[in-house]
Amino acid sequence: MIMRKFWPLLMAGSVGAMSVQAAPADTYELLVGSYTAGTSEGIYRLQFDSRTGQFSGKPMLAAKAANPSWLTVSKDQKHLYVVNENGPGQKDPVGRVSSYSIDPKSHQLTLINQVQSLGNEPTHSSVAADGRYLFVANYSVLEDPGGSLAILPVDTTGKLSTPVQLSGHPASRVNPERQASNHVHSVVSSPDGKYVFVQDLGADKVFAYHYDPKANHELPLTPADPASVQLPPGSGPRHLLFSADGKHAWLTTEMSAQIAVFDYNDGKLTQTQLVDFAAGQPVSDKAGAALHASSDGKFLYVSNRGTANQMLVFSIDPATAHLKELQRRSVEGDHPREFSIDPSGKFLLIANQKSNEIVVVERDPKTGLLGKTVQKLPIDAPSDLKFLVRQ
Repeated sequence: MIMRKFWPLLMAGSVGAMSVQAAPADTYELLVGSYTAGTSEGIYRLQFDSRTGQFSGKPMLAAKAANPSWLTVSKDQKHLYVVNENGPGQKDPVGRVSSYSIDPKSHQLTLINQVQSLGNEPTHSSVAADGRYLFVANYSVLEDPGGSLAILPVDTTGKLSTPVQLSGHPASRVNPERQASNHVHSVVSSPDGKYVFVQDLGADKVFAYHYDPKANHELPLTPADPASVQLPPGSGPRHLLFSADGKHAWLTTEMSAQIAVFDYNDGKLTQTQLVDFAAGQPVSDKAGAALHASSDGKFLYVSNRGTANQMLVFSIDPATAHLKELQRRSVEGDHPREFSIDPSGKFLLIANQKSNEIVVVERDPKTGLLGKTVQKLPIDAPSDLKFLVRQ
């Protein structure tokens, strides 16, 4: 959902104005997606110093775009795919997906092309393991037409084609307000690239598809067996994350604020644990959102929005991937939609969408615990944070 409360955005320069001089070895480029109903104009760039946890200068406009809420960087970091989370009632009522080239030295973005997503409010995307397709989650706030999964071909230059396949799912209707229709929230490929998993908030299910473009390049996805995984009624599945070894996965539920832990094997997710990280809280006080694991696979971080506005830290059992809560920490803001661990592993950056800021927090790589706040950077309605890491 696009929020309507905004603070001023600190900006300087124009598109592509950031210096192209070589950055120090400990400085990394950060791309920031945002909502643009207020003062934000699109995608921003920042330089982050992993020695100090500080940003160098103010946000610089990298690409003017409408509601670039989710950013997907290609594996080779040559291309950036952006969902433009548009829909009815907005300046642009049409959901779109944009492709940009990323200059390897300056990281400047150049638009390649833009196509319609054939759905409303596209909120997430991911690239197929072989790079041939972009999978897009059309959330669709309104009941009619409801959400959908869109599959867009991608050529070797990064150019997108219009969707060749659309898939929808029946809604659970457990919550009459939020689940009257399906709402596809994210799409994630299995580690081996053979399967695609679709998290549908409106259906209370994760849908599984077999990915086989060689069999039919116009219909690369077919239902797997089993075709879905049931989550608790009214839970609202949101984001799925696989472990580095590909043997396990974790899933956040938005409406019930839970984490489901799964064993994974050849297209099958088997639930082994369900962690309720907001027990006893009213629905309005909780909203499970993003999840990311540390690079060493020892810790899982999850954001809880609502009035809780917390980051939760869990240790990960190396054998079962089961979770043990270690810490709850305030995000010192409102609505932590997304966050990112910096490449050094020493800091965690939080995109507080409603309080219009990025909060930088110290992180202990050994214990996983979050420490003091290093910096708060004003930026309007941030929604996603993606680091560009040197190859």
